[in-house]
Amino acid sequence: MSRKVDSVKDINDSKETWRLAVRIMDVWSVVNNKGIEHLEMIVMDSLGDRIQVLIRHDHLLKWKEVIKENMTCIINNGSVYNNDFQWKVCDHSKKFVFLGGTTMKAIELQNIPPKGYFFKDFGEILQGKCKTDRLEDIIGAVSEINNIQSNTPGKKVVVSVVLKDLKGNCINCNLWEIYGSKFLAYYNDPKNIGAIVILLTHAMVKDGQVSNAWSGSKLLINEDIPEIQDFMLPTNEQKEKPTQSAKSLSNWFGGSQYSPVERFVHNAKCMSLSQFCKIKHETLCVTVATTLKFAVSKYGWFYYGCTRYKIEIYVSNGESKYRFVFWDFECAAILGMTAEFMHNSMVKNGEDDPMVYPDELEMLLNKKMAFRVKVQPTFSQASVWKLCDDEAFIKEIENDYIVEDNQSKTEYAKLVPNKENLETSAQTLSASGENDPESIILMTPAKDVVIADKGEEVDFEVSGATQLSGTKPSKKLKIELSS
Repeated sequence: MSRKVDSVKDINDSKETWRLAVRIMDVWSVVNNKGIEHLEMIVMDSLGDRIQVLIRHDHLLKWKEVIKENMTCIINNGSVYNNDFQWKVCDHSKKFVFLGGTTMKAIELQNIPPKGYFFKDFGEILQGKCKTDRLEDIIGAVSEINNIQSNTPGKKVVVSVVLKDLKGNCINCNLWEIYGSKFLAYYNDPKNIGAIVILLTHAMVKDGQVSNAWSGSKLLINEDIPEIQDFMLPTNEQKEKPTQSAKSLSNWFGGSQYSPVERFVHNAKCMSLSQFCKIKHETLCVTVATTLKFAVSKYGWFYYGCTRYKIEIYVSNGESKYRFVFWDFECAAILGMTAEFMHNSMVKNGEDDPMVYPDELEMLLNKKMAFRVKVQPTFSQASVWKLCDDEAFIKEIENDYIVEDNQSKTEYAKLVPNKENLETSAQTLSASGENDPESIILMTPAKDVVIADKGEEVDFEVSGATQLSGTKPSKKLKIELSS
């Protein structure tokens, strides 16, 4: 006679011989600051009760390729401990931990409810009726973009938006790093029009606002799933994309007196690609080039637990060619996909070799762009800090800053405030920013300090746009040349 199935609600630490019939509602990877990875997941039984599950690093290889989101299965044996996760995803007081003797068998179980979401009511968030250690699922229509912070030294990409629910309640939602980059990539795509509805899983709730968790959150934007489509029906009256507030535009471009191009070239040596090979020391430069082909690295195209991009691409301009290194935010902003998502998709198709470049990466090639880079002659490469593929933006840099000789028009362009109140014409958002990971370490970049002509230190926060509108460009500011 086979053992009977236990209910999730009855799980306690009295035994290890539990037998569970469950659906895997969600599964995610967590990498700690030492680079050690483990898996966490949420399972639910036929009664709708859920428990958080931990698969430690020493059992990771056994289960990582076996466990699939939304699968139903029978799980036998596991240790039970108090749920001491810093961030909890369900109300169960215990957590279930896989052992060396844990077994799992995939089986079709029709009596278990399908995968779904457990949305937190905005009204309860505004009233503070939330557990401080609990992660929640959130869905709402973007009514306004409050603020965008670019990836500048000492700061991470973050996009702050206002979400509205079907009752008219509004909360602030902060999308950090790759989540902010994904939102901006969608927002900037001219093919995407109308209302924007986002679904964020495992959101952290604090002080009446929400943000993504560092591990486990999933961001869905206007995707064809019932939850989003049902939510969009009442929001059809919003025919236009949500707009960015005037305050946000001012923050994004550092005030109204500088144009995006001027901020892009600030304190950088503007030069043609042919002049790169003459540089003998690390130098901050701006140039225009076309991405040509991948320079295959011995480490492949992703790193740090398969969650980060590191792509080397040869760029060219005429007869000149140089190797550029692209990092997380630039790649995610262009592709609209994270490295982890692409890697997981390959694994599902039976491919886990990091030396195999997915087809989606081809979107990075054959693009003419303006680049702000740090040239590293010791390694015969340049690390990409910022990029832009807008034609008007590129043309202005080519015409006003770069010449084909030994001297650029602006050796080190320095912004000098103009007394007039100038308006920028940039209307499109971007998460491209200065990110110079010269070693493969997950850390916050140090704050960048540049030296002005007279020797004083100048704290300058660079921000810019990857696209500009076709409207009349803003008036140029006075630019002084350094000695």
